[in-house]
Amino acid sequence: MDPVISIRPLLAVAVAGLAAVAVLLLNNREKLRDIVSPLAATAMFAIVASMAPTVLAGGTVDLRLFEILPGIDFAFRVDALGMVFATVSSLLWIAAAIYSIGYMRHLNEHAQTRFFACFATSLAAAVGGAFAANLFTLVIFYEVLSLVTYPLVYHHEDEEGWAGSRKYLVYLMGASKSILLAALALTYHIAGSLDFVAGGLLAGSNASAPLLTVVYFCYLFGFAKAAVMPMHAWLPAAMVAPTPVSALLHAVAVVKMGVFCVLRLVFHVFGTGLVNGLGLGIATAYLVSFTILMASVYALTRDDLKARLAYSTVSQLSYIVLGAVLLSPVAMVGGIIHIAAHAFSKITLFFCAGSIYCASGKRNISDMAGIGRRLPWTMGAFFVASLSMIGVPPTAGFVSKWYLALGSVEAGEIAFLVVLLASSILNAAYFLPVSYVAFFGAEAPESPASGSPVPGSTATVREIPMVTIPLVATALLSVLMGVFPGYFLTLAEGVVR
Repeated sequence: MDPVISIRPLLAVAVAGLAAVAVLLLNNREKLRDIVSPLAATAMFAIVASMAPTVLAGGTVDLRLFEILPGIDFAFRVDALGMVFATVSSLLWIAAAIYSIGYMRHLNEHAQTRFFACFATSLAAAVGGAFAANLFTLVIFYEVLSLVTYPLVYHHEDEEGWAGSRKYLVYLMGASKSILLAALALTYHIAGSLDFVAGGLLAGSNASAPLLTVVYFCYLFGFAKAAVMPMHAWLPAAMVAPTPVSALLHAVAVVKMGVFCVLRLVFHVFGTGLVNGLGLGIATAYLVSFTILMASVYALTRDDLKARLAYSTVSQLSYIVLGAVLLSPVAMVGGIIHIAAHAFSKITLFFCAGSIYCASGKRNISDMAGIGRRLPWTMGAFFVASLSMIGVPPTAGFVSKWYLALGSVEAGEIAFLVVLLASSILNAAYFLPVSYVAFFGAEAPESPASGSPVPGSTATVREIPMVTIPLVATALLSVLMGVFPGYFLTLAEGVVR
């Protein structure tokens, strides 16, 4: 099928960028300012959805803007892999925009204009990266995403916020400025182009195996947003940010940009044939398996709910990479659809953590005994999302983990099947006690934790509608994807074909 030439990829990015400008211009008109993000998110999702029929039919939507150097264009191409990432990002921005308004208003957070402007710009960067036609365009949006989320991480502007944001910037910008740029230069030297190619840009090149191996690992660790150990420490450090930012970082834009870049590396820069020929698939699989298990162990030791969710994210991201590098068609499909499964479930979990904090001021799991009886919708959604993270049917996590397990068997790598099963047990060990304590623990009679925004006794703890509705909606998305996974399966199979 010939590519469809259209301005729509640029429009999807521009909608979010213009929303950021509108937010800044409406700084003194709070009600109008707050309406901008949900409207822009809906418009972005509609534009992305309008391109889905073409991509589902096996086509692409292309737009070349201008040439930078011979073989290097600033260009967009909407293909199956990009559509997975863009669909998830644009859809969840709608929920995140509504949730953020409720959260920021309830806690009377400062610098809300800056917050919403940076939030919108980050979604523009995420969708721009999803639709990038080449490494150059992808890295431009990758860097923009790092820069515009930096103010979100230091939002509270306290000592903890500055320390966390410094680590965030050092890992994400430091890695890209050094090893990632080196990888880009070497790729251009070898191939004379940075375009994504079905089967791999570097496939069939005359470069030596050692050089290609160096390039591969420069990309793998240069895309530090994927949080493969030891490039993961920025992610827990970023938990100093407000909860809507944590949800953005850990479910929608930042971490998904990281693993998306790694998938581009495997499928369209090296190609599965070259990855297999160099023995890089199995090496990467062992590396990410270590990340899966160790991050789960770290999660078990954390009492702070957001910190536990952060280490869970480190672990879950490596599921996506593992599926790709097993090089089995079924495993690759599982890895790709785990982008969506993890996004729907993890954003719900972070939304729930924020709802608990808004209502009670509590952050530590040990302080949440009985809170499920006062926040039944919040903790019910948390339980559903937890089941998805564990991989229990009929949730989205079951679908992706099922494909990953079958793919491990198909690849003849039973060791990685054991890793997946062990990880699911660890998931249950650190998620289910949270729900158990919340619903069946004895409620403490004291007032909310020191520093809580909610005064008085525990009787004041109650659901906040504008915060609760989005998290219930995303929990339902986790179940709907588990029951009707066809859209994401079709896209994933289009990548693997």
